[in-house]
Amino acid sequence: MRDHIAEALKTPHLVRLGPNLVLARFETLKIYSALAAVRHLLEQGKITPGQTLVDSSSGIYATSLALACHRYGMRCHIIASTTVDAAVRAQLEILGATVEQMPPSSSLRLDQEARVRRVRRLMAERPDVHWMRQYHDDVHYLGYAEFADLVAGELGVDGLTIVGGVGSGASTGGLAESLRRRVPQVELVGLQPFGSVTFGSEHFDDPEAIIAGIGSSIPFDNVRHELYDAVHWLDFRHAMAGTVALMRDHAVFAGLSTGAAYLVAGWLAARARDRTHLLIGADTGHRYVDRVFARHREALEVSKLTPKEIHSLADLEMPWSAMRWDRRPCPSRPERERPVA
Repeated sequence: MRDHIAEALKTPHLVRLGPNLVLARFETLKIYSALAAVRHLLEQGKITPGQTLVDSSSGIYATSLALACHRYGMRCHIIASTTVDAAVRAQLEILGATVEQMPPSSSLRLDQEARVRRVRRLMAERPDVHWMRQYHDDVHYLGYAEFADLVAGELGVDGLTIVGGVGSGASTGGLAESLRRRVPQVELVGLQPFGSVTFGSEHFDDPEAIIAGIGSSIPFDNVRHELYDAVHWLDFRHAMAGTVALMRDHAVFAGLSTGAAYLVAGWLAARARDRTHLLIGADTGHRYVDRVFARHREALEVSKLTPKEIHSLADLEMPWSAMRWDRRPCPSRPERERPVA
């Protein structure tokens, strides 16, 4: 029995997809982060009951923060991406959040930059509000210790590889950090769309890219590059192939980042049968119905897809590249500034 729906929604369903392949399927992953962050800030006196909390979001964090605010009696204001659809916006408004949505933009990069500018203006206009800074404040790592306890209890930690979108860094990073306190050899594989600055693919352009939440056009302080053992970059069509295959193979209706994780984790699991691969399913597939699921007949056959395995960012190549990262720090600028045709 839970005292609030947010406490129930945060717990994922663990589904075995293969002998060494397990899905953690969330309705909205970042409830772990939002609940723990709001609770901690209240306990520390850094925010007060009834205060307005604000942040920028492409969807998953917006819903999570609105639920956390509802749970703890806070006000919520969301600077929403152009990708936030009518269904999500309606939920936010009914939960009591106020929503400012960015107008249509020619790219997710411009959309993201516009949201950050708007948050900064709002903070100058309203010093009474608290900016949650999901991309930069490490308070967002706290909630994933509870998720780590669930994983350790259900799957064990020995021989474990985590596969998931990098995004703000807190979800996969927080899970890996917590599990490595038990076993340092837990591996972490991060996923990136082409065009993201986080792991040096900003010079690429994927016109169809709508993989909201796993990449970024601006640096995120919460991404700790040294936590990642490997990185995979995928274009939209490969992520779509994994998303459609996940539903066709296992009846799991999940978002595009989950599909990307399914493709990568399946490839890894076939090569390392002695390890358990846990793929992170951050959300459901509802906001991808028109752009992904309605086009399922166009989806590539996943069994025919393999990455280009590279050893340097200079060799990065679409549509799918894979590289051992070996827990190195943020890539240096000269290595990343290779022009792309």
